[in-house]
Amino acid sequence: MKHFLMPALALALFAGCQQAGVPQVPAVADSPPVSAASPLVAGMPARVDTMLSGMVERGELAGGSALVRVGGREVYFGAFGMADKEAGRKMDRETLVRIYSMTKPITGVALMTLYEKGLFRLDDPLSKYFPEFRDMKAYVGLDAKGDPVFEPVKREPMVIDIMRHTAGFSGIGDDQTVVGDMYRAAEPMALDKSLGEMVKEMGGLPLLYQPGTRWQYGPSADIQAALVERLSGEPYLQYLKEHVLDPLGMTETGYFVPEAERERMAQVYLVKEDGSLVPDPSNDQGMQLPYAHRTMTPGGYGLVTTIDDYMKFARMLLNEGELDGVRILKPETVRLMATDHMPDTVTDKLWLPSKGQVGFGIDFAVRTAPPVNDEENYGVPGEFFWDGKASTLFWIDPADDLAAVLFVQFVPFGAVPAHYNFRNAVYGVRDSGRGVE
Repeated sequence: MKHFLMPALALALFAGCQQAGVPQVPAVADSPPVSAASPLVAGMPARVDTMLSGMVERGELAGGSALVRVGGREVYFGAFGMADKEAGRKMDRETLVRIYSMTKPITGVALMTLYEKGLFRLDDPLSKYFPEFRDMKAYVGLDAKGDPVFEPVKREPMVIDIMRHTAGFSGIGDDQTVVGDMYRAAEPMALDKSLGEMVKEMGGLPLLYQPGTRWQYGPSADIQAALVERLSGEPYLQYLKEHVLDPLGMTETGYFVPEAERERMAQVYLVKEDGSLVPDPSNDQGMQLPYAHRTMTPGGYGLVTTIDDYMKFARMLLNEGELDGVRILKPETVRLMATDHMPDTVTDKLWLPSKGQVGFGIDFAVRTAPPVNDEENYGVPGEFFWDGKASTLFWIDPADDLAAVLFVQFVPFGAVPAHYNFRNAVYGVRDSGRGVE
């Protein structure tokens, strides 16, 4: 079994993090690699085939593909059903999918390459790099007259806050308060705006809550992308390509899909109340991005990729920051990202508990304990993972030397138990082929 090591050098990286409430990562012993002949590997292909094909045959998915590597070897790939039913295109290894929030860990890796260069500390206030975030106010609630009340922040949002979603920024779509209304009216993340313009507009808006008191999903990873620009002096996408995508050989990954390649794109499907699937009519910004070169290059969503490209990213993380002789991050930096940094002061975690027994690290959920019942998604303590709006999923399981990627394209998130079934099938637990309940 493969575990991350914590050499003495890593302690220097953590020294600046203590004021931010970032825990020190304990050292762990290495252990023998997982055998390719282990029961986990031996039964996996049949289990995942049955699970994916069954969900397609029952009409729960239009199509899906999955890729799993264990012990340095590919042990499973399968694709079933249609990438686009209306166009008659099958799901296959070359299919391009919208990964939505699975963009966030890629952004986090890009930013952490600058951390390794000593260009910022995790406990630095955001205002050190963005004066727009100085002297912010936080929403308290409504007064007796129904007017909003704001108060000065008790501490400034820090870099670590935008990497673990505790900075105080509105979740926008999830935020039905007056602050959410203000964000929706301002549209700081409109596709015709730059990351710099986004920061300027957000700096003129109040925070939804006091930094460090809630976990609130929102535009934090987009601010990370703006910070990459500010620290590197390069446009975000240029830096991302130079320091992450191109070195990893992720040549199929980007925000824009040329017209000649669009026939490879999967359709996102809306799961209706009766379980039927129709092309998603929402035309959200993630749907629009691939069809034109936009000013906005969001750090939190928007990338389109293939399952093999994303597995390259996952393999790099599993290999402690290195892939095929190319090093993106130091091992201790990957371990820092994969450690739970949720502050004790956080009292509200929104929907994060629905992911299971998890905390949150740097752009990943981190599994801290085994499932407490069979209704939770299966996972192994020490695993780190994330998913996307259209229900894509990936995870890294260092204990089993395993990386897994699931590509499906449906909304709303979790409308069918694809993640639950896939995890069960990979590990050979529970009923890995159950239908919609």
